[in-house]
Amino acid sequence: MKKTVILALLVFLAAGFLAAQDYRGKGRVQGIVLDQDNKPLEGVHVKLFSTKANGGFEVSSDGEGKWLAAWMASGAWNVDFEKIGYEPKKLQIDIAEQRKNPDVKVNLKKIEGLVLSDDLKELLNKSNQLFDQKDYAGALAGYTDILKKYADAYFINRNIGNVYFAQEKYDLAEEAYKKVLEKEPGNVAATLGVGNTYANRNQTDKALEWYGKIEFEKIKDATILYNIGTTYTNLNKYEDALKYYKRSTEVDPKYVDGFYQLGVTYISLGKTPEAIAAFEECLKIEPDGPKAGQVKGFLDYLKKK
Repeated sequence: MKKTVILALLVFLAAGFLAAQDYRGKGRVQGIVLDQDNKPLEGVHVKLFSTKANGGFEVSSDGEGKWLAAWMASGAWNVDFEKIGYEPKKLQIDIAEQRKNPDVKVNLKKIEGLVLSDDLKELLNKSNQLFDQKDYAGALAGYTDILKKYADAYFINRNIGNVYFAQEKYDLAEEAYKKVLEKEPGNVAATLGVGNTYANRNQTDKALEWYGKIEFEKIKDATILYNIGTTYTNLNKYEDALKYYKRSTEVDPKYVDGFYQLGVTYISLGKTPEAIAAFEECLKIEPDGPKAGQVKGFLDYLKKK
């Protein structure tokens, strides 16, 4: 009885393996992928899927934009062409095993913005979840694997930089952020990242140098604006600090920390009415918040002046 069960299991496993390989045959097809200006595109993911066998495989284009797929069964195959920064394309081709199949020529159109494939999104989401769970080693491994599979996904280096930053490995974080800037010199998040690595290494002048590279209006994060303002405060550059604190409250009108520091900065600059207005805004947002006692003390003092 035992032998019968084992034999049945082996037959089942063998059948499953053969089913998984049903797309294999003697057919082959080659092609080339070009951009909209007919220039070769390297690193295009060419995914081939046999509709009859419900299985397939993937190849990539080389430096001349050429790709080759072999050992394919006859019948209809879906072919997907994907490359980050380009509009995906889908084709269906018929593969014959006893004759030469026509070459496949495809042009991909470059698009503005970032469009990720479903596969890349799934890998990225898994790694981001590990990062959120503070599993930095797991997140780093995931991000590194993405770069191995998608060599043109340079933006993943920012995620890698964030991992190193969280681990307080600021030299490595800076190196990762700069890899993004090599491809995209105006990237705000990566530029801020480099600045933050210097700020956390107490190299304030270098931090401000990097913050100064960013167009002020492009900073949309209240916390980042607050942190830059604090860097200026620590240097006693109150007018510069004021600019960032004000912007933080414009970006987030409920950002009580921004209003609080705005009031303190106005006091340093001798601007009493403005300080009173900022502190009163604090109490509107959080009348019983952790800073409420200090804020009321400031208001009592300022209104008696």
